[in-house]
Amino acid sequence: MSQLAENILSAARNLPEGGLLSPKGFLHLGSRAAIDKTMSRLVQAGKLIRVSRGAYVTPHQGRFGLRAPSTESVVRSLEVNYGETVVANGAADANALGLTTQVPTREVFFTSGRSRKLQLGKRSVELKHVGRWQLLLGKRPAGMAIRALSWLGPQAAPTALRQLRATLPKAEWEAMRSARAMLPSWLARVVSEEPVHG
Repeated sequence: MSQLAENILSAARNLPEGGLLSPKGFLHLGSRAAIDKTMSRLVQAGKLIRVSRGAYVTPHQGRFGLRAPSTESVVRSLEVNYGETVVANGAADANALGLTTQVPTREVFFTSGRSRKLQLGKRSVELKHVGRWQLLLGKRPAGMAIRALSWLGPQAAPTALRQLRATLPKAEWEAMRSARAMLPSWLARVVSEEPVHG
């Protein structure tokens, strides 16, 4: 194995599960062409997984052998490495909040970064660029509630909001209501009409 490959693998071993490697991070060790070729060889040898253009991870040693890192760990790395906000989509949030029993079949996340697909072994994960209001309040329950209501739509949202009123902690309820000015008109109206008490 070349010295360059050894150096790349050594850096990879020091990363947590889902930690991202980029060819740009190794430009001090050689030309971009040499680094790309070496990383490509490491992918063929099963030592690295190419998740998207210019982004690689190492397989994770699990109980049943090597596997692709978890989606959550890769999403966390994206947030840290690229400064993106990445959150679950409205369908997943609606399910997590008990507003629907429908389980999303595809892994789709909303991001402040560009839209792209990640390939984690056999799993395909979609990152979808969305407007800022969809990312409001991040991963906290109030943010999840906003995305869930948006996914449910104008017809189902009022009923779901009454459910949320009973389950969301007071601080989260208030945070969601205080974000009304940034929401689409129909959603701001639904959130405003729900009485503060009851």
